[in-house]
Amino acid sequence: MGKNDACGPRLPVDQYRKQIGKQDYKKTKSSLKATRLKAEAKKNSTGFKDALLVIAAILFFVLCVYAFFYLNLSNEINMDLDMD
Repeated sequence: MGKNDACGPRLPVDQYRKQIGKQDYKKTKSSLKATRLKAEAKKNSTGFKDALLVIAAILFFVLCVYAFFYLNLSNEINMDLDMD
């Protein structure tokens, strides 16, 4: 009695999952490995981009500080020459 009820109509979600599982088995191991390696490379590349962004921000800050001091010191030197 209980077995007949369990084998009754399946839910559409279960059928969909079963179809996806069958499709996954059809793929070759090399294509699955390539997909996995591509996903890992994409996951690891974000760290490189973040590091590059931080370095660029630090260089921009240093450049701004340098420009600020350069412009202030060059104005003071020009004022000293004009007074003589």
